[in-house]
Amino acid sequence: MLDDFSLISHATAAIAYGLLAAVIATRYLRRDIDRSLLLASLVTMIWAGSLITQSLWGEPGFFIRYMLELLRDAAWITVLFALLRDSFRSANLVGRLRRILATATVTLVVLLLGSGLMEYTFGLTILDGKTKVVGQIALSLLGLSLVEQIWRNSLSFGRSSMKYVCIAVATLFAFDFFMYADALLFGQVADSFWNARGLVNAALVPLFAVNVINTRKQPVDFQLSRSAVFHAGTLLLAGAYLLFLALGGYYVKTLGGDWGEALQVLFLTIALMFLATLLTSRRVRSRLMVFISQNFFDYKYDYREEWLKMTREMADLSENPPLPERVIRILTGLVESNAGALWIREDHGDYLLKTAVNLVTPKYTSIDANSELVRFFGEREWIIDLHEYQRDPVAYNLLEIPDSISKISDGWLIIPLYLSNDLYGIAMIGNPYARVELNWENFDLIKVVARQTCNLLAQADAQNRLSRAMQFEAVSKASAFMVHDLKTLIAQLSLLVKNAPRHRENPAFIDDMINTTDHAVRKMSNLVDHIRKPADDTMVTEEVELREVVTHLAEHYSRRQPAPRVAGDPGKIHINADRDQLCSILGHLIQNAQDATPPDGEITLTLKTASGSVVLFIQDTGAGMTEDFIQAQLFKPFESTKGLTGMGIGAYQAREYVRNVGGNIDVTSEPGLGSCFSIRFPLARPVEEQAPDEIAPEQTFTGETAPKQNAK
Repeated sequence: MLDDFSLISHATAAIAYGLLAAVIATRYLRRDIDRSLLLASLVTMIWAGSLITQSLWGEPGFFIRYMLELLRDAAWITVLFALLRDSFRSANLVGRLRRILATATVTLVVLLLGSGLMEYTFGLTILDGKTKVVGQIALSLLGLSLVEQIWRNSLSFGRSSMKYVCIAVATLFAFDFFMYADALLFGQVADSFWNARGLVNAALVPLFAVNVINTRKQPVDFQLSRSAVFHAGTLLLAGAYLLFLALGGYYVKTLGGDWGEALQVLFLTIALMFLATLLTSRRVRSRLMVFISQNFFDYKYDYREEWLKMTREMADLSENPPLPERVIRILTGLVESNAGALWIREDHGDYLLKTAVNLVTPKYTSIDANSELVRFFGEREWIIDLHEYQRDPVAYNLLEIPDSISKISDGWLIIPLYLSNDLYGIAMIGNPYARVELNWENFDLIKVVARQTCNLLAQADAQNRLSRAMQFEAVSKASAFMVHDLKTLIAQLSLLVKNAPRHRENPAFIDDMINTTDHAVRKMSNLVDHIRKPADDTMVTEEVELREVVTHLAEHYSRRQPAPRVAGDPGKIHINADRDQLCSILGHLIQNAQDATPPDGEITLTLKTASGSVVLFIQDTGAGMTEDFIQAQLFKPFESTKGLTGMGIGAYQAREYVRNVGGNIDVTSEPGLGSCFSIRFPLARPVEEQAPDEIAPEQTFTGETAPKQNAK
C-alpha cells in the first residue's frame, strides 16, 4: 500500500484539507470568504477521501467520484464568487454582466451534474467521455478567468487580503486545465498528472491558511474595468479556440489515415498562426472593445485608464515622436482610430498643418484665419462629424469646409483646440477601425482631452519662443560687449587723430601712435576671431607681470586729468591672465575712475600681496556711489550712470573676467568722497623682491586726499 504513490498523494490532500477545515471552523467564520473556504475544504477532503477508498477497496464507483469532482470545482468557484459578492454591490456593475457570470457557472455545473445523475440513475448517456473532459476544461477556464478579473481590478493596497487565495485557486484550476487538456489530446488521463494531483492540492493548503489567518478586515474593493472584461473575454475565447483546436487536431489525425500526423501538424500550425493574427489585430481588438462598451457598461470609457494614458503621453518630454503627432495619437485613441492631422495657428493668424498621421498629406496645408470654419469655431465649441455633415449640411448651417480638410477622403471628426477661449488649433480624426456610435460622452471626453493637449502644445510653443529669445539675447549681449570694446578703440584712435597736428614732429608721439594702432589692430583681430568662433569659451592665459601692466596703464592714461599715480613698489608680481584682456578690463576701471573724478582730484593705483594673492586698489576721490547702486546696478549689464554715452557693461565685464581667472572684485564707496575698487588675483608664483620703502595701502587710504569710507 505504501508503494501506491496515488494513495499517498490523495491521503496527504485529505489530511491537509481536514486540518484546514478544522482551523477555519474553530476560529474564523465571520466572513463569506471564510464560510466558502470551509465548504470548499470539506468537499475537497471528501473528494480526496473517495479516491483513497477507491484505491483501497474499489469504491465508490466512477460516477460518485465524477460527481464529487464537479462539486469540488463548484465549491472553489463559490470561493471566488464570495470574493466578488460585496464588490458587485459596491461597484454598481451592470446586472447583465453579473447575470452572465453567474448564469454561465451555474448552467455549466448543473448541466454536468444533471447529465451525471441521469446517467447514474436512469442509465441515459447524455454526455460521452470526451464531452465530460471538455466540461472539466470549461470549468477550469471559468475559474481562471474569475481569478484574473479579481486580481486585475483589485486595488494595490487590497491585494494583500486575497493574494494567497487567488494564487492557490489559480494553481488548482491551471493544474486541472493542463491535466484534462492532455487527456483530451491523448484519450486518457496521464498517470503522472493523476498521481501528483493530490500532493499539488495539499501544497496549496498553507496559502489558504495564511489568507484565513492574516485577512481580518473588509472584503476586496473590486471594480470591473473594460480592460478586465476585454482580457477575460480574450482568455475565454482563446481557451475555447484551443479546445476547438484540440478536437479538430484529434479528428484530423483520426480521419487522415496514413497522412494523419502530417495533416495534424499542418492544421495546428495554420490554426495557431490564425489565432496569433487575431490577437495582434488592432481592428479586431477595437471591435471587441466597442462590443464590450455597448453591451456591458453604462459608460463607454474607463476614465481612470484614459486619463492615466494621456498623462503618460503628455509627461514624455522627448521628441520621438514629435509632440503634434503624440497629440493626434491621443485624440484618435479615444474613438478607435489611428489617422489624423493637426493645424496650429501661426503668428499671422492662419492655421498651418503641423503633422498628418497615416493620412496622405493634402495639397493645401493651411486654413485661412477668415474662413467660415474658424468663424464657426469662434462662436461655438462643436465637434463636426463629416459623415453627418455630408448627409445633412443644414445641421451645420451649410458650413463651408476648407479644401485642406474636405479634400482628405478619410476625414471623420473636426475637433477645435481652444487655449482659454481662443481657437489655437484644429485637429481632424480619420475613419475608425470599427463603427463607433458617438454620443454626449464621446464629445465631452474629446473636448476635455483637446483642451488639455492644447495647453501642452501652447506650452511647448512658448518654450520654443523663449529659447529663440534667449538666443537673440545672447547675440545682443555679445554684440554689446563688442560695441563696448570698439568704442574704446575708437576713442583711442580719435585721440591720436586729434593730437596728430600738434605732435606729428615728436618722435615719442609717433612711437606711441604706432603702439596704439598696433593694439587696436590686435584688439579688432581678436573680436573678429570671437565672432567666427562664438562657441569657443576656452580661456588662454599666460604669466603676466602685473606691476609692469599697472605702470604701463598709468602712463597710458596720464594724458588725461586726473592722471593715475602708482603708489609703492611691491616687486615683480606674476599672475595668470591674458595680457590684452587684462589691460582692457583694468583700463576700463581706470577710465571709469577718471570719468567720475574732477581734473583736480586724485587716482591712486596700489599693489599689495598677501596669502598667495595680490590685490590692486584703484582709488579715486570722485563722485562716489551709493550702497544701493553698488548692490543692484554696478555689476548689472546695461546699467550706466553716464546716460547715453555709456554701455553699462565695463564693470560687469571686468568682474566676470577677474572671476574667470580665479579672482574677485570688491567695491567700497561713499557719495561725494570717492570709490575704491579692490581687484584680487591669485599669484602664479611667489613675489621675487620687496622694496623696503613700500607704501602700505592703508597709508594711501587714510591720507588727506583719501575718502574716509575707504579706511574700512
